[in-house]
Amino acid sequence: MRFEFATAGRIVFGPGTISELGPLARGIGRRAFVVTGRDKIRHAGAINDLEGAGLNCALFGVTGEPAVSLVREGAGLFRASGCELLIAIGGGSAIDAGKAIAALAANPEDALEYLEVIGKGRPLTNTPFPMIAVPTTAGTGTEVTRNAVLGSAEQGVKASLRSPMMLPRVAIVDPQLTAGLPPAVTASTGLDALTQLIEPYVSTRANPLTDAFCLDGLRAIRQCLLKAYENGADAAARAGMSYASLLGGLALANAGLGVVHGFAAPIGGMFDAPHGAVCAAILPHGIEANIRALRKRDPGGGGLARYREIARVLTGDPEAIPEDGLNWVRNLTGKLNIPRLSIYGIGSQHVEDIVAKAARASSMKANPVELTANELRWVMENAI
Repeated sequence: MRFEFATAGRIVFGPGTISELGPLARGIGRRAFVVTGRDKIRHAGAINDLEGAGLNCALFGVTGEPAVSLVREGAGLFRASGCELLIAIGGGSAIDAGKAIAALAANPEDALEYLEVIGKGRPLTNTPFPMIAVPTTAGTGTEVTRNAVLGSAEQGVKASLRSPMMLPRVAIVDPQLTAGLPPAVTASTGLDALTQLIEPYVSTRANPLTDAFCLDGLRAIRQCLLKAYENGADAAARAGMSYASLLGGLALANAGLGVVHGFAAPIGGMFDAPHGAVCAAILPHGIEANIRALRKRDPGGGGLARYREIARVLTGDPEAIPEDGLNWVRNLTGKLNIPRLSIYGIGSQHVEDIVAKAARASSMKANPVELTANELRWVMENAI
């Protein structure tokens, strides 16, 4: 047995922990480049606290999922501002943008020199500027991952800027920051978290540490996601979902992902479709394709055994089989009113292009079974 595990330098979890942001940032530097989501007013209190702690703040807003052009702009502004650290407050888009800006501001070459798939994939030369990540959604877990997913309009795909050096210095996970999320966002981000607990668990790169995170996170999803969706003011459910999201981030950063995220990369680059909603729409079909392929090509292998364990955890039935877990996920997506991908303008005419790009996606490499083009096509046709 051999494995490695890496995560943020420090994780601070719990209701009210946002109050620690100012003192923690003050211990790193005096000038902070603050990356926020589209709703800057929502984060005004945290920014006031930073300034009250003696920091000078330069603000940078992210209005959608981050693109290469956006982080180029942000890196240039960071250098010009003379800032010493970066603080990202928001959903996955804001935090991914922040990680990329902190990395590119410290490195001399263009983003495409370092990007996977669409770039040269070169390693970073210099250590990124120190970063504090503060998630305000419960889904991506990006506050503890070593990559930033960036879209490229030219190539019509998303790709990762990746390095162990991109792990945030501090991750502050305060479930109270998710209390105002609308039900649709709670649903899509929550199913993204579910995806990021299932895929690392069945991944070919799974290890004992990530297994423990995944199983505990799945228990939290089972207990909390529907409750958080139905009652956004349920503090215990919100805390459970923030915890599950954090565990998913810890797991995927060290064990990889699979077919669902393999599709999410090209779809996110080709269409104006939120990442969490894309994963939510594909998840049951990706699970079904994997289970079918494993039953055909590896019926006695570890992949089916892992799907069986997922089913036991999600259903609470010690005798559950993999298909029981699939049905649980399918029923949950129905209760959460997850729309099909067609709502984003994706149709049958796009299937072949998406399948070809998904087959080359980095996330697909850790899938528990290599899916054929026909199997990938089936997933897309059923998701739209």
